[in-house]
Amino acid sequence: MIPCVRRSGALCLLLLAALPVHAARVQLVDAGKLDGHPANRRGAIARYAEPRGEILAGGRRLTASRDTGQQLRWERVYPEGPLYAPVTGFSSQTYGTTMVEDAADAVLSGTDPALASLPLWHELSRGRPTGADVSTTVEPAMQRAAYTGLGGKRGAVVAVEPATGRILTLVSSPSYDPGQLSGTGPSVRAAWDRLTSQPTQPMLNRAIRQTYPPGSAFKIVTAAAALDAGVVTDVDAPTGTPSPYPLPGTRTRLPDAAEGCGGASLAYAIQWSCNTVLAHLGTRVGLAGMRDAVARFGFNDPGLRIPSPVVPSNFDTRMSADQLALSSIGQFNTTATPLQMALVAAAVANGGELRPPYLVDRVTAHGGTRAVSHPRQRPPRRVMSPLTARLLAGLMVGVVERGTGSAAALPHATVGGKTGTAQHGLGNSGVPYAWFISFARAHGSARPAVAVAVVVEDADAVRGHISGGGNAAPVARAVMAAALREQDLLRERDLLRKRDVRRPGAGAGGRR
Repeated sequence: MIPCVRRSGALCLLLLAALPVHAARVQLVDAGKLDGHPANRRGAIARYAEPRGEILAGGRRLTASRDTGQQLRWERVYPEGPLYAPVTGFSSQTYGTTMVEDAADAVLSGTDPALASLPLWHELSRGRPTGADVSTTVEPAMQRAAYTGLGGKRGAVVAVEPATGRILTLVSSPSYDPGQLSGTGPSVRAAWDRLTSQPTQPMLNRAIRQTYPPGSAFKIVTAAAALDAGVVTDVDAPTGTPSPYPLPGTRTRLPDAAEGCGGASLAYAIQWSCNTVLAHLGTRVGLAGMRDAVARFGFNDPGLRIPSPVVPSNFDTRMSADQLALSSIGQFNTTATPLQMALVAAAVANGGELRPPYLVDRVTAHGGTRAVSHPRQRPPRRVMSPLTARLLAGLMVGVVERGTGSAAALPHATVGGKTGTAQHGLGNSGVPYAWFISFARAHGSARPAVAVAVVVEDADAVRGHISGGGNAAPVARAVMAAALREQDLLRERDLLRKRDVRRPGAGAGGRR
């Protein structure tokens, strides 16, 4: 009996020793695999056990959370969903996250280590801090003006503050309600199927995820390259370009829609959008010069994030002389996002210096009681000389005051712009896209209030009636007007604040 008892005891001891070894293996070796297993719902339950932090614009909440009482307890709600969908994106228990909901997911969900007031406390307690709030740079009045201006037509509007790079407007149309995708179940799957199958693609963020041929709006980039390279030294001097212009190495002749373009100056060509002059200037700058110029503006950059990734705008780096001529007027393979073209206008308005764009202004603990972070911005870069920027700004003002962009004019403000009608499709058979890029500076102000890019792709319009000046410029005008009103309100608040400080008895100890 004694040997049997001993063997039984040894086996029991071995089993007891195997238990912590097995537990350690599960905890240390297999933990990652088990956490990611589709059948493990603990992560999802913990993720939705607390409401997410809020996304804000101008102090206004763009999001909220609803207690469902279910296992995945808190669902996302979007009070003004379609208006801000290109900014917020969606947070779905079924389909994940997009846009700011995705880029700032760690702070919104409370998993970012920076949110913990005591290091390692939440790791030990297996809890998580309350999600932080993310304030965006979007101005609500400008956002609504852009959304209303598009009126449901397919297109996009982007507005930036030239001196800072703050994205003030980010609109894509048609839009959708992100709240329809928040939860789980048949209704959410049906909403996903409906939204993803519509030919108008309401979930496509046209402002940063769609590129278009920029057409004549791109002529500002070509003009900047020609001025910086010394190909043009006097904007009012004749260029000697024939109209129509024979594309180099071909028998094809490039026509002009405007009159008087034969031999026209750069100033006239920008004012009336002469294809021939800018195509000729592009070939004179040369492929290497144009390639360097567009790179400074941000074309062909796959790394741009705002913080969501932006698809690269394209300018071919290898092409023949005739292809370069077409590319120089925004045709051939040249494509751009509306954000990229807003940056073109912003660089001109800001004296040739381009501030990298950003959409997230700051992150604060829930309720705004403690600043968690201010996203670090990249340094500005010079894309053209100050003289070139000043000349181009004057030419763009001429487009609005005396040329094709008169629909964008505003009282009490200096407005510069450039129209564009971009051909596309096989044999240019597609309905053209209408572009308008612009900037506005209030009279008496030292710096521009806003730079705007608008693109309208309206398949219901009569082909001959589509133009940047007729379709896109009025939308840009409404956005610029809203920006100027916002600037006036800020100026009035600053004056009132200074007046309060200067009141008798409001010295160092009397300030409130």
